[in-house]
Amino acid sequence: MGVGFARIDLQEPESYFEAVTQAGGFDILVNNAGVLKDVSLLDRGSDFDVAMEVMVHAPLDLIRLNTPHWRASGWGRIVNLSSGWGSHAEGLQGPGAYGVAKAALNALTRALVRDLPPGVKVNACDPGWVATRMGGADAPLSAEEGADTPLWLALLPEYGPTGGFYRKRQPAAW
Repeated sequence: MGVGFARIDLQEPESYFEAVTQAGGFDILVNNAGVLKDVSLLDRGSDFDVAMEVMVHAPLDLIRLNTPHWRASGWGRIVNLSSGWGSHAEGLQGPGAYGVAKAALNALTRALVRDLPPGVKVNACDPGWVATRMGGADAPLSAEEGADTPLWLALLPEYGPTGGFYRKRQPAAW
């Protein structure tokens, strides 16, 4: 058993189709992408279309591409990196289309439970404000700290949860 990864451009479907095809599918799919532009949804320069492509459409395409592999193996894990800004309980915060797209990703996470093959778990998580290119240097969490919950979800045992939203390994409000 080995470990590999593929860096893809979620605005270029050919790139992720090729990556999944060459690999024959991935056991663990971590959808960790975001677009954050501080512009009104009503503005001509809105990031709505790009945000939905990167944070909803492409993750669904990747899940669809991987489903034959998961059906054959009987095991898979999907981790959708979301945000508290995509939580209805927290008021869909954030600039531009970010919160709306993350809310759609959360809805997708909940809905996919009914369609995924047995043995495949899907969960979403809010890693917190992490010092990344998007989060910026002032963010209080390191990349390693932000990765804790996504890694935990990626390696869930057979009896682990599915269809949930987590923060710091605990259930969070949708």
